[in-house]
Order: sequence, then C-alpha cells, then structure tokens
Amino acid sequence: MQDKINNLNNSKNKEVIVVAHRADWRNAPENSLQAIQNCIDMGVDMVEIDVRETKDGELVLMHDSTIDRTTNGKGMVKEWTLDSLKTLQLLDGLQVPTPHKIPTLREVLLLTKDKILVNLDKSYEIFNKCYKIIQETGTQDQVVIKGAKSKLEVQNEFGEYLDKVLFMPVVRLHEPRASEIVDEYMKSNPPEAIEFTAKYDSLSGIKRFKELREAGTSVWVNSLWPQHNGGHDDEKAAIDIDVYQWYIDNHVDIIQTDRPKLLLDYLRKKGLHQ
Repeated sequence: MQDKINNLNNSKNKEVIVVAHRADWRNAPENSLQAIQNCIDMGVDMVEIDVRETKDGELVLMHDSTIDRTTNGKGMVKEWTLDSLKTLQLLDGLQVPTPHKIPTLREVLLLTKDKILVNLDKSYEIFNKCYKIIQETGTQDQVVIKGAKSKLEVQNEFGEYLDKVLFMPVVRLHEPRASEIVDEYMKSNPPEAIEFTAKYDSLSGIKRFKELREAGTSVWVNSLWPQHNGGHDDEKAAIDIDVYQWYIDNHVDIIQTDRPKLLLDYLRKKGLHQ
C-alpha cells in the first residue's frame, strides 16, 4: 500500500497509476464489493467509487441519484433507508439480478484499507459525512476527493479538510478559463494531481502536462469515453492497444479506465507499472 501512496506523491517517476472507474464493472456489478476486490486482486492502484446519502443519513455506493439502473428497485436513493436498500439486488450488465448488495462507504473503506487507493466521486457536497467515516476507518492516506471548482471555492467550502485528505481539482481544457484555473492552483502549494478533460487532442493545455509533472503535480486523464481524451479511449484501445501510447507520449501519469486489465497489461509490457 505504501508504494501506491508514494507513487501518488511522486509526479516525476515513470510509473503510471491505474484507476478503475466504478471498479471492475465488466466482471461484477459497478460499485460493488466484488468489483472492488477484483481490482485489488489484479493490482489496480486506485478505485473510483460514487457516494450517495440515504433517507436515514447513511452513505452508500451508487452512481445515479436513482437505483433504477443498477438494482431491482425503483426510486431515488435519498427516498430509501439503508435497511430497505440492503434488501435489493445489484444488477449485472444485462440487467439480471445478482447476489451482490449495495455496499456502504464504511464497508468499502474497510475492504480497501491498506490495499488500494480510493477516489470518492459524487461526494463533494457530503464530504463532512464522508470524512467522519474515513477517520473512523483510518483510511485518510488512501482517499482522494475531487471537484471542478476554483481554488478559492475549494478553500472556502472545503478548507478544513485540505490538510487531511488529498484534494484534486478537475479542469476541462476546452473551457475558456482552463489555463487561468491551472495557474491559480499552481501558484502556491500545487496539488498532488489535476484531472483534465481533453475534449480534443489538439488543445494547447495538453502541452503543459510535462511542465506540471516537473513542478510536482501529477496529470490525470480519463480513457473512458472519447470526449475525455480526444478520441484515445478504451474501446479503441480494445481494438488497437497502442491507442494508450497517446497518454504516455503526452506525459499523463494517472489514467482512469473502464478496462483496467487491458491497461495494466499494456503498461507492464512497457515497464511503466509493476
């Protein structure tokens, strides 16, 4: 585990961090304990999971605001109590009910403790509640929180947590203020990482990735869908794996993927992952 933390804190080495989007959802229901365990077993560095609050104030893993797509129930997460949600079954990719249940954030953090890094998505607005569970499970060093916010907004809304967990800003390079937002973050106490959305691979902001890494900030780009990476996405890589070379050539050292095993195999052959 310490090697994963050290790697996250070192933007200048050649190791590429692999993040599994909603865990290993191709082989188990998304955001399930089994999907997370699969990632641990295959050597993924970090799992990205989504957190929602129930009617009775409990925190569970669910990407959507409703449970319709991923369970055999219907309705908003916030309209169900935890006990009621636990009676439901998670669905597989073909919408078939499985034995897997909706996990709580506490269950997930206990499973991942000392094993794998965790990125909490959908959690910015409820991070005070998330942090209480992070503290109680002793997983502060493993958790990354992110948000598409300016540095001033983060300091005002999130300031009390900035010295307790890693916060990563999200910057959309095609937006007019992208360069200005990056400059703000890099002025003093640069973040350990910045997540970039590169809608087009011709965007000038991509040329700054090397500079950012040399300044101590890792560069995160999603390989999920073409709009995140100028068309260098997982589905193209499944046909031609050298699609992933675009990330290496452009100094990206954190890649969030929907195909973690494929990406791991590629990086290991290149000597860029253990």
